Amino acid sequence: MGKRSDDHLWELMRAERAALADDLAGLSDEQWRAGTLCGEWSVEDVVAHLTAAGSMNQWAWLRSMLGARFNMHVHNQRRIDEHRGATPAETLKRFRAVVGSTTAPSGDTVAYLGEVVVHAQDIRRPLGLTRVPDVAALTPVAEFFAARNFAVNSKSLVAGLRLEASDGRFSSGAGPLVAGTTLALVMAMAGRGAYLDELDGPGVEVLRERLA
Repeated sequence: MGKRSDDHLWELMRAERAALADDLAGLSDEQWRAGTLCGEWSVEDVVAHLTAAGSMNQWAWLRSMLGARFNMHVHNQRRIDEHRGATPAETLKRFRAVVGSTTAPSGDTVAYLGEVVVHAQDIRRPLGLTRVPDVAALTPVAEFFAARNFAVNSKSLVAGLRLEASDGRFSSGAGPLVAGTTLALVMAMAGRGAYLDELDGPGVEVLRERLA
């Protein structure tokens, strides 16, 4: 992907980070401690994780992984602990500091855009926050997830299925149809079963079985 395309992706990422920061600004301390769609991580954990992702270049990531003996869980937890503030307000301040960051552990810019939009929904959905990421940001993420396993096994998850977005240009694959919003397709490809009920078509049950 060329520099112009990457510049566009970074601008989309900046906008999505800024939108999430605005949503976070209205949370109570109790909401900051609430659970998310991201396993055992709280809202504050997920935000600290996103701050870490926007703060680490390739060499910092490699040093962290070496220190964790390539245990991703240990690596992630150490970086969350590093970037979580003493209070939710401080955690949010640290996240706001990376809103415009173009630092990432690798050159896979669209993957890190995907991390932002997926984790934002990991936070929003359990809290009942209704903001939806821009379809312009979701579409390249959907295309990437359908074409490649990266942080999640998204390509494998939808192998042999036809995906069609109802609100944008995204379509991919061949086989039993899975149709719905670009957001629901992205979140399902990211392994978030909570979004399966927002999808239609004979391929949905295949996805449900694979996620189970």
